[in-house]
Amino acid sequence: MKRNAILPAKRHRLERPPWLPESEWPFVTCGIEVDNSMIAVSEAGQGPILLFVHVGTWSFVWRDLVTRLASGFRCVFFDAPGTGQSHEGGADAATMHRASRATAAVIDALDLDEFTLIAHDLGGPASFAALSTMPERARGIVAMNTFGWRPSSTSLRSMLAIVGNPLMRELDVMTGLVPRITASSFGIGRHLDWPSRAAFRAGLGSRGLRSFHDYMRDALHCDDVYGRAAAVLAGPLAGVPLLTIFGERNDPFGFQMRWKELFPAARQIVVPKGNHFPMCDAPDFVADSIRSWHQGLLTGTRIYVGG
Repeated sequence: MKRNAILPAKRHRLERPPWLPESEWPFVTCGIEVDNSMIAVSEAGQGPILLFVHVGTWSFVWRDLVTRLASGFRCVFFDAPGTGQSHEGGADAATMHRASRATAAVIDALDLDEFTLIAHDLGGPASFAALSTMPERARGIVAMNTFGWRPSSTSLRSMLAIVGNPLMRELDVMTGLVPRITASSFGIGRHLDWPSRAAFRAGLGSRGLRSFHDYMRDALHCDDVYGRAAAVLAGPLAGVPLLTIFGERNDPFGFQMRWKELFPAARQIVVPKGNHFPMCDAPDFVADSIRSWHQGLLTGTRIYVGG
Protein backbone atom coordinates (compact mmCIF):
# COMPACT_ATOMS: atom_id res chain seq x y z
CA MET A 1 0.00 0.00 0.00
CA LYS A 2 1.28 3.46 -0.82
CA ARG A 3 0.94 5.82 2.10
CA ASN A 4 0.54 9.57 1.80
CA ALA A 5 1.86 12.15 4.23
CA ILE A 6 -0.42 15.05 5.05
CA LEU A 7 0.98 18.42 4.01
CA PRO A 8 3.12 19.74 6.88
CA ALA A 9 2.32 23.38 6.09
CA LYS A 10 -1.16 23.05 7.61
CA ARG A 11 -0.73 20.29 10.17
CA HIS A 12 1.93 18.27 11.91
CA ARG A 13 2.68 14.61 12.25
CA LEU A 14 1.59 12.87 15.43
CA GLU A 15 3.80 10.48 17.31
CA ARG A 16 2.60 6.90 17.07
CA PRO A 17 1.20 5.83 20.47
CA PRO A 18 2.80 2.74 22.02
CA TRP A 19 -0.48 0.83 21.93
CA LEU A 20 -0.76 1.12 18.13
CA PRO A 21 1.98 -0.84 16.32
CA GLU A 22 2.58 -0.17 12.64
CA SER A 23 1.62 -3.76 11.86
CA GLU A 24 -1.92 -2.93 12.98
CA TRP A 25 -2.08 0.66 11.71
CA PRO A 26 0.05 1.11 8.57
CA PHE A 27 -0.89 4.74 8.05
CA VAL A 28 0.69 8.16 8.50
CA THR A 29 -1.34 10.14 11.04
CA CYS A 30 -1.18 13.89 11.50
CA GLY A 31 -3.02 16.36 13.71
CA ILE A 32 -5.06 19.50 13.17
CA GLU A 33 -6.33 21.76 15.95
CA VAL A 34 -10.08 22.24 16.28
CA ASP A 35 -11.83 23.79 19.30
CA ASN A 36 -8.84 23.19 21.58
CA SER A 37 -8.70 19.56 20.46
CA MET A 38 -6.10 17.80 18.33
CA ILE A 39 -7.87 15.79 15.65
CA ALA A 40 -5.92 12.78 14.35
CA VAL A 41 -6.19 12.50 10.57
CA SER A 42 -4.84 9.58 8.52
CA GLU A 43 -4.47 9.04 4.78
CA ALA A 44 -3.73 6.21 2.38
CA GLY A 45 -3.56 5.92 -1.40
CA GLN A 46 -3.96 8.26 -4.35
CA GLY A 47 -6.77 9.04 -6.74
CA PRO A 48 -10.36 10.29 -6.35
CA ILE A 49 -11.00 11.32 -2.75
CA LEU A 50 -13.00 9.23 -0.31
CA LEU A 51 -13.70 10.89 3.05
CA PHE A 52 -14.60 8.36 5.76
CA VAL A 53 -16.52 9.67 8.80
CA HIS A 54 -17.38 7.58 11.83
CA VAL A 55 -18.45 8.96 15.20
CA GLY A 56 -18.72 6.67 18.20
CA THR A 57 -15.65 4.44 18.55
CA TRP A 58 -12.63 5.40 16.38
CA SER A 59 -11.35 5.19 12.83
CA PHE A 60 -9.86 1.70 13.24
CA VAL A 61 -13.28 0.54 11.98
CA TRP A 62 -12.23 1.73 8.49
CA ARG A 63 -8.84 0.03 8.39
CA ASP A 64 -9.63 -3.09 6.35
CA LEU A 65 -11.88 -1.25 3.91
CA VAL A 66 -9.25 1.44 3.35
CA THR A 67 -6.53 -1.12 2.65
CA ARG A 68 -8.71 -2.50 -0.14
CA LEU A 69 -9.58 0.87 -1.66
CA ALA A 70 -6.25 2.70 -1.35
CA SER A 71 -4.94 1.24 -4.61
CA GLY A 72 -7.39 3.42 -6.55
CA PHE A 73 -8.47 6.19 -4.16
CA ARG A 74 -7.10 8.78 -1.81
CA CYS A 75 -8.68 7.69 1.47
CA VAL A 76 -8.98 10.24 4.29
CA PHE A 77 -10.23 9.24 7.73
CA PHE A 78 -10.02 10.69 11.23
CA ASP A 79 -10.85 10.17 14.88
CA ALA A 80 -13.73 12.27 16.21
CA PRO A 81 -12.96 14.45 19.26
CA GLY A 82 -12.22 12.40 22.36
CA THR A 83 -11.68 9.10 20.50
CA GLY A 84 -8.72 7.11 19.21
CA GLN A 85 -5.65 9.25 18.66
CA SER A 86 -7.54 12.55 18.84
CA HIS A 87 -6.84 14.53 21.99
CA GLU A 88 -9.98 15.82 23.63
CA GLY A 89 -10.35 19.48 24.50
CA GLY A 90 -12.28 19.33 27.77
CA ALA A 91 -15.14 17.39 29.29
CA ASP A 92 -17.58 18.47 26.57
CA ALA A 93 -15.44 17.29 23.64
CA ALA A 94 -17.70 14.39 22.68
CA THR A 95 -20.69 16.20 21.24
CA MET A 96 -22.24 15.97 17.81
CA HIS A 97 -21.62 19.67 17.27
CA ARG A 98 -17.91 19.20 17.95
CA ALA A 99 -17.80 16.15 15.68
CA SER A 100 -19.44 18.16 12.91
CA ARG A 101 -16.96 21.02 13.36
CA ALA A 102 -14.09 18.53 13.28
CA THR A 103 -15.39 17.10 9.99
CA ALA A 104 -15.60 20.57 8.44
CA ALA A 105 -12.10 21.38 9.72
CA VAL A 106 -10.62 18.25 8.14
CA ILE A 107 -12.23 19.14 4.80
CA ASP A 108 -10.86 22.69 5.01
CA ALA A 109 -7.38 21.77 6.28
CA LEU A 110 -6.83 19.19 3.54
CA ASP A 111 -8.66 21.33 0.96
CA LEU A 112 -10.81 18.35 -0.02
CA ASP A 113 -13.00 18.90 -3.07
CA GLU A 114 -15.07 16.67 -5.34
CA PHE A 115 -14.93 13.93 -2.73
CA THR A 116 -17.24 11.05 -1.98
CA LEU A 117 -18.41 10.97 1.62
CA ILE A 118 -18.59 7.56 3.29
CA ALA A 119 -20.43 7.91 6.60
CA HIS A 120 -21.14 5.36 9.32
CA ASP A 121 -23.24 5.50 12.49
CA LEU A 122 -23.34 9.00 14.07
CA GLY A 123 -20.83 10.04 11.41
CA GLY A 124 -23.85 10.51 9.15
CA PRO A 125 -25.57 13.46 10.84
CA ALA A 126 -22.23 14.94 11.89
CA SER A 127 -20.83 14.96 8.36
CA PHE A 128 -24.06 16.04 6.66
CA ALA A 129 -24.28 18.99 9.05
CA ALA A 130 -20.67 19.84 8.17
CA LEU A 131 -21.55 19.80 4.48
CA SER A 132 -24.37 22.30 5.04
CA THR A 133 -21.79 25.07 4.61
CA MET A 134 -19.97 23.46 1.66
CA PRO A 135 -22.37 21.11 -0.19
CA GLU A 136 -20.68 21.78 -3.53
CA ARG A 137 -17.63 19.79 -2.41
CA ALA A 138 -19.42 16.43 -2.27
CA ARG A 139 -19.92 14.47 -5.48
CA GLY A 140 -21.40 11.34 -3.92
CA ILE A 141 -22.53 9.83 -0.61
CA VAL A 142 -22.19 6.32 0.76
CA ALA A 143 -24.49 5.94 3.78
CA MET A 144 -23.39 2.91 5.78
CA ASN A 145 -25.64 1.91 8.67
CA THR A 146 -26.31 5.59 9.31
CA PHE A 147 -29.02 8.24 9.13
CA GLY A 148 -29.32 11.98 8.57
CA TRP A 149 -32.40 13.18 10.45
CA ARG A 150 -33.61 13.71 14.01
CA PRO A 151 -34.33 10.41 15.77
CA SER A 152 -38.09 10.29 16.21
CA SER A 153 -39.02 6.67 16.89
CA THR A 154 -39.50 5.65 20.50
CA SER A 155 -37.26 2.62 20.07
CA LEU A 156 -34.31 4.61 18.72
CA ARG A 157 -34.63 7.37 21.30
CA SER A 158 -34.90 4.79 24.07
CA MET A 159 -31.74 3.07 22.87
CA LEU A 160 -29.82 6.35 22.81
CA ALA A 161 -31.12 7.26 26.28
CA ILE A 162 -30.06 3.92 27.76
CA VAL A 163 -26.63 3.78 26.13
CA GLY A 164 -26.03 7.46 26.84
CA ASN A 165 -26.94 7.27 30.52
CA PRO A 166 -23.97 8.32 32.72
CA LEU A 167 -24.49 5.33 35.01
CA MET A 168 -24.32 3.01 32.00
CA ARG A 169 -21.17 4.81 30.89
CA GLU A 170 -19.36 4.30 34.18
CA LEU A 171 -20.53 0.69 34.45
CA ASP A 172 -19.11 0.07 30.99
CA VAL A 173 -15.80 1.68 31.95
CA MET A 174 -15.58 -0.77 34.86
CA THR A 175 -16.64 -3.89 32.92
CA GLY A 176 -15.48 -3.16 29.36
CA LEU A 177 -18.61 -4.77 27.96
CA VAL A 178 -19.00 -2.54 24.89
CA PRO A 179 -15.32 -2.86 23.84
CA ARG A 180 -15.49 -6.64 24.15
CA ILE A 181 -18.70 -6.87 22.13
CA THR A 182 -17.51 -4.38 19.50
CA ALA A 183 -14.19 -6.20 19.05
CA SER A 184 -15.96 -9.54 18.65
CA SER A 185 -17.35 -11.09 15.47
CA PHE A 186 -20.66 -9.41 16.30
CA GLY A 187 -18.91 -6.05 15.91
CA ILE A 188 -15.77 -5.33 13.89
CA GLY A 189 -13.90 -8.53 14.65
CA ARG A 190 -15.26 -11.14 12.25
CA HIS A 191 -12.00 -11.22 10.28
CA LEU A 192 -9.61 -9.78 12.88
CA ASP A 193 -6.82 -11.61 14.67
CA TRP A 194 -6.13 -11.03 18.37
CA PRO A 195 -3.47 -8.30 17.87
CA SER A 196 -5.93 -6.32 15.75
CA ARG A 197 -8.70 -6.71 18.29
CA ALA A 198 -6.30 -5.65 21.04
CA ALA A 199 -5.27 -2.54 19.09
CA PHE A 200 -8.90 -1.56 18.58
CA ARG A 201 -9.71 -1.97 22.26
CA ALA A 202 -6.60 -0.04 23.29
CA GLY A 203 -7.66 2.83 21.04
CA LEU A 204 -11.04 2.90 22.68
CA GLY A 205 -9.73 2.89 26.26
CA SER A 206 -11.57 4.45 29.20
CA ARG A 207 -11.42 7.94 27.69
CA GLY A 208 -12.76 6.82 24.32
CA LEU A 209 -15.37 4.65 25.98
CA ARG A 210 -16.71 7.60 27.94
CA SER A 211 -16.76 9.60 24.72
CA PHE A 212 -18.73 6.82 23.01
CA HIS A 213 -21.47 7.02 25.64
CA ASP A 214 -21.37 10.82 25.66
CA TYR A 215 -21.90 10.90 21.90
CA MET A 216 -24.92 8.63 22.31
CA ARG A 217 -26.34 10.88 25.00
CA ASP A 218 -25.78 14.02 22.94
CA ALA A 219 -27.39 12.36 19.90
CA LEU A 220 -30.72 12.74 21.71
CA HIS A 221 -30.46 16.50 21.99
CA CYS A 222 -28.43 17.93 19.07
CA ASP A 223 -31.40 19.33 17.16
CA ASP A 224 -29.25 21.96 15.45
CA VAL A 225 -27.04 19.27 13.92
CA TYR A 226 -30.06 17.27 12.76
CA GLY A 227 -31.69 20.40 11.37
CA ARG A 228 -28.67 21.30 9.27
CA ALA A 229 -28.22 17.71 8.13
CA ALA A 230 -31.84 17.30 7.07
CA ALA A 231 -31.86 20.67 5.30
CA VAL A 232 -28.77 19.96 3.20
CA LEU A 233 -29.99 16.45 2.30
CA ALA A 234 -33.34 17.84 1.16
CA GLY A 235 -31.74 20.82 -0.57
CA PRO A 236 -28.25 21.09 -2.12
CA LEU A 237 -27.43 17.38 -1.75
CA ALA A 238 -30.79 16.09 -2.94
CA GLY A 239 -29.43 15.37 -6.42
CA VAL A 240 -26.14 13.83 -5.31
CA PRO A 241 -25.77 10.09 -6.11
CA LEU A 242 -26.33 7.94 -3.04
CA LEU A 243 -25.25 4.40 -2.22
CA THR A 244 -26.50 2.79 0.99
CA ILE A 245 -24.80 -0.24 2.53
CA PHE A 246 -26.37 -1.93 5.54
CA GLY A 247 -25.83 -5.19 7.32
CA GLU A 248 -28.64 -7.69 6.84
CA ARG A 249 -29.00 -8.13 10.61
CA ASN A 250 -28.76 -4.48 11.64
CA ASP A 251 -31.38 -2.08 10.34
CA PRO A 252 -33.90 -2.23 13.21
CA PHE A 253 -35.06 1.35 12.68
CA GLY A 254 -35.71 1.10 8.93
CA PHE A 255 -33.01 3.54 7.87
CA GLN A 256 -32.54 2.05 4.40
CA MET A 257 -36.25 2.46 3.66
CA ARG A 258 -36.07 6.09 4.78
CA TRP A 259 -33.04 6.69 2.56
CA LYS A 260 -34.94 5.33 -0.43
CA GLU A 261 -37.81 7.70 0.28
CA LEU A 262 -35.42 10.65 0.36
CA PHE A 263 -33.31 9.51 -2.61
CA PRO A 264 -35.51 7.40 -4.94
CA ALA A 265 -32.60 6.79 -7.31
CA ALA A 266 -30.34 5.49 -4.54
CA ARG A 267 -28.50 2.21 -5.04
CA GLN A 268 -29.04 0.03 -1.97
CA ILE A 269 -26.94 -2.94 -0.89
CA VAL A 270 -27.51 -5.35 1.96
CA VAL A 271 -24.50 -7.30 3.22
CA PRO A 272 -25.56 -10.92 3.85
CA LYS A 273 -25.29 -11.81 7.55
CA GLY A 274 -23.84 -8.37 8.17
CA ASN A 275 -24.23 -6.54 11.46
CA HIS A 276 -23.62 -2.91 12.40
CA PHE A 277 -20.18 -2.73 10.75
CA PRO A 278 -20.72 -4.12 7.22
CA MET A 279 -17.33 -2.78 6.11
CA CYS A 280 -15.73 -5.09 8.67
CA ASP A 281 -18.05 -8.05 8.09
CA ALA A 282 -17.38 -8.16 4.34
CA PRO A 283 -14.58 -5.72 3.43
CA ASP A 284 -13.95 -7.22 -0.03
CA PHE A 285 -17.62 -7.12 -0.99
CA VAL A 286 -18.10 -3.60 0.37
CA ALA A 287 -14.93 -2.35 -1.37
CA ASP A 288 -16.03 -3.87 -4.68
CA SER A 289 -19.48 -2.32 -4.28
CA ILE A 290 -18.07 1.15 -3.65
CA ARG A 291 -15.55 0.81 -6.47
CA SER A 292 -18.17 -0.24 -9.03
CA TRP A 293 -20.68 2.39 -7.92
CA HIS A 294 -18.00 5.10 -8.01
CA GLN A 295 -17.06 4.07 -11.53
CA GLY A 296 -20.64 4.84 -12.47
CA LEU A 297 -20.19 8.36 -11.09
CA LEU A 298 -17.20 8.86 -13.39
CA THR A 299 -18.91 7.50 -16.50
CA GLY A 300 -22.37 8.85 -15.80
CA THR A 301 -23.86 5.36 -15.89
CA ARG A 302 -25.37 3.15 -13.23
CA ILE A 303 -23.51 -0.04 -12.44
CA TYR A 304 -25.27 -2.50 -10.17
CA VAL A 305 -23.43 -4.99 -8.02
CA GLY A 306 -24.40 -7.76 -5.68
CA GLY A 307 -27.29 -7.55 -3.21
